[in-house]
Amino acid sequence: MSKEAYTTTLESLNDLKEYIGKEVGISNWITVTQEMINSFGTTTMDEQWIHMDVEKAKSHSPYGAPIAHGFLVMSLMVPMSYEVLKINDIKMGVNYGLNKLRFTNATKAGARIRGIASVKEIEYFDKGAKYITSWTVEIEGEEKPAIVAEWISVAYN
Repeated sequence: MSKEAYTTTLESLNDLKEYIGKEVGISNWITVTQEMINSFGTTTMDEQWIHMDVEKAKSHSPYGAPIAHGFLVMSLMVPMSYEVLKINDIKMGVNYGLNKLRFTNATKAGARIRGIASVKEIEYFDKGAKYITSWTVEIEGEEKPAIVAEWISVAYN
């Protein structure tokens, strides 16, 4: 986990094929605060004690602290994706969905996470492409990541 954050910027969507099997970026660290967890829990009506009750989580959680909702951590992949890969000739991009998603480790309140992305595959079509990026969302100081996923995007140029 000693690598620095970086972004790959491409002039053309066509250039993405040169990155198949290669890392394209590492996001900056994001601190998952208790305020973020509470806001997510309130918004989604998922107000379980393991996420939102700090004192109860300290006493009863196997993690010794509140943990973030897995889907909160997943939602943070959106700003990470804008940070790690920029393609200048895209007129419209669509998050088409997740091909695969595994929540591999709990993210405690106060933890710092970051995303690492690589290009898995790309399929070009007239005026665009569908491509899959592989993601690992690391937790600073933890051996196991919070998430491993494959993210499907569709881009038009």
